[in-house]
Amino acid sequence: MDEIDDEILTGEGVVLSTGAASVTMRMLSGIIDLVAYGVPALLAIAAVERAVIPLNEALVRALLIIAAVVMLVLVPALVETLTRGRSPGRYATGLRVVRDDGGPVSFRHAFTRSLVGLVEVFGTLGMLAMTVSVLSARAKRLGDMLAGTYAMRVRGAKRALPPVDMPPHLAAWASTADIRRLPDGLALTCRMFLARANDLHLGSRARLAAALSERLTEYVSPAPPVGTHQEYMIAAVLAERRSRETAIESRLSARAAGESARVSTLPYGIPDAVN
Repeated sequence: MDEIDDEILTGEGVVLSTGAASVTMRMLSGIIDLVAYGVPALLAIAAVERAVIPLNEALVRALLIIAAVVMLVLVPALVETLTRGRSPGRYATGLRVVRDDGGPVSFRHAFTRSLVGLVEVFGTLGMLAMTVSVLSARAKRLGDMLAGTYAMRVRGAKRALPPVDMPPHLAAWASTADIRRLPDGLALTCRMFLARANDLHLGSRARLAAALSERLTEYVSPAPPVGTHQEYMIAAVLAERRSRETAIESRLSARAAGESARVSTLPYGIPDAVN
């Protein structure tokens, strides 16, 4: 089986693209971070040197190491933790660091990345990080590999999913079927499956369609006509579900508008004020 490096397999059995950032975007982000963190660090180190000149050389070295660790490890780790994977460079380039499973990073992940970055980013001016990123499938640097993270794109044009149309031959069945509320995960998986069905391998497409239609039958009664193709059944359920929820929302909006109009109207018999 081929290894998939830039995709995540969800619990519903759907492979989703992670949108890993390119090496170029990571380099631009790293340069901005190098300036954002490096310049204050140099200023802090210079201030420490001026303040401790009268002290002994060993104490000066210790204070300089502490200043460097605070400015180049602790501060970036705290920023990354509090912003859920962002940094000045990633804010500017529209990137975010996440775990390999797509979840938000914790302080442990951020601290590991910052500690390793002290050597591969600041110690080599980004050359080591760039070299490793070019050789990695997700443009990971060493810190990402040790922390189990990667940088993903969070900014860019959104691609709308194609609409789900009601199969004409199932419209009558769907309009009279009892369709219970679908779990959000199942509904999203069915929606993503229909959107990507044409790109799937025929065998995988058939297996996934059969599995999803079987799960949908637990929420739909009566079952579709015998011989109905599974993908048509999935489309019919989603389209009917959308139509019913749209109708419900329309009635609620109309009711809210009517109640708002009655509340804003003066009681019967009280004339409106004349301007």
